[in-house]
Amino acid sequence: MAKTLYDVLGVKKDATEAEIKKAYRKLAREHHPDRNPGDKAAEERFKEVQGAYDALSDPEKRKQYDTFGSTNGRGPGGPGAGQNANFDFGDLGDFLGGIFNRGTGPGPAGQRQRPRGMRGADIEAEVRLSFEDSLRGVETRIPVEVETACSECGGTGAKPGTSPKICPDCGGRGVLAESQGLFALSQPCPRCRGNGTVIEDPCPRCHGSGREGRTKRYTVKIPAGVKDGTRIRLKGKGEAGVNGGPPGDLYVVTRVEPSPLYERRGADLVVNVPITYAEAALGASVEVPTPEGPVSLKVPAGSEEGKLLRIRGRGAPKLKGSGRGDVLARVRVSVPKKLSKRERELLEELQKVSGENPREGLVA
Repeated sequence: MAKTLYDVLGVKKDATEAEIKKAYRKLAREHHPDRNPGDKAAEERFKEVQGAYDALSDPEKRKQYDTFGSTNGRGPGGPGAGQNANFDFGDLGDFLGGIFNRGTGPGPAGQRQRPRGMRGADIEAEVRLSFEDSLRGVETRIPVEVETACSECGGTGAKPGTSPKICPDCGGRGVLAESQGLFALSQPCPRCRGNGTVIEDPCPRCHGSGREGRTKRYTVKIPAGVKDGTRIRLKGKGEAGVNGGPPGDLYVVTRVEPSPLYERRGADLVVNVPITYAEAALGASVEVPTPEGPVSLKVPAGSEEGKLLRIRGRGAPKLKGSGRGDVLARVRVSVPKKLSKRERELLEELQKVSGENPREGLVA
C-alpha cells in the first residue's frame, strides 16, 4: 500500500490540527539539514515531512487530499480518468513549491522567492523546588541551553563582511526543473539544498549553519500552589526560528521535593495526627500543623483509625481559581507497647465492664 501523507507524519487520518503540528515539529527538528550536514537521507526525509505538513496543515488542501488523494482535487478517479487529461501545472508547481519551501508559481522567470519561515522548536527546562516554596511561590533564575542565531554572522552562515550568494545552478529558486515527457517535475537543487543561496566563505564560528548553542538565563515566576510536573509556558523563549520564522516556546517543568509531613491530594494536604486510644474513645482537642501554623482540632469521641477530619481553607493555594484547599487530619491511634502496672489494672477492669464485642458475627 502506498504511503500517505498521514503515514509520513506518523499520525492517524482523524488526527487533530494540534497533533499534526506536534508530529511535524518533532520530525522537522530531527531531520533538519542544519542538524544533519551532508546527510542526504535526512535531507530527503525533511522535505518529505515538510511537504506532508504543508498539505495537511491547510484545511482546504487537507479536504481535497482526503477526498481525491491529492491536493489539487484531481485524484486517480477524478474527472478526465482514461481520457486526455487536462493537468493544471500551476497547482502542481504550487504543491511542489510547498514541499521544497519555494514558490514555482507565476512570477518573473528566474526570480528567487523567499523561503518559508519555520517556527523554532519548543524546549523544556526543569526547576527544583522545596515543598514549602511550591506552596508559597518563588521567583528564580534558570539556565537554558538553546540554539540561537550565530552571534558572529547574525544567522546568515557567511563569514562577516560577506553574504550568501545566489545559487548559480538554480538561479536562486531552490529547485531545478527536470523534463519527464509531458511533465516538467521540480526537484530540490542539489547544490544549495533548496535554499536558493550558497555560502562560499562560511562563518568560522558556526561553520555555515547560522546557528550556535548558547546558555540563556531567564527569570521565572513560580506561582504559589504548583505541583510536581506543573508546566509553565514562557512564550517566545524557545529556539530561534528558521528563515525568519517565529521562535518556539520554553516550558518550565517544576520538580517538587516530597514533604516529610504532608501528602498532596490536589490542593488538599493530608497529615497524620497520632492520638492515644483514650483520646480516640473519649474525644479530645489536639494541635494539628498547617502551612500557616498549628490549629486546634476537635477529635470526636469514638474516632477510629484512619478517620479523616477536615480543616477548611488551610491547604495548598489553588492554581486555577481563588482560595486554598483543605488540610485533612488522618487519625492514627497510638497503642502503647509497654504498660505500667496501674495502666494494666485499669485496662483489665475496662475489659470486664465493657459489653462490646467487636468480633460479634465474625465467626458463625
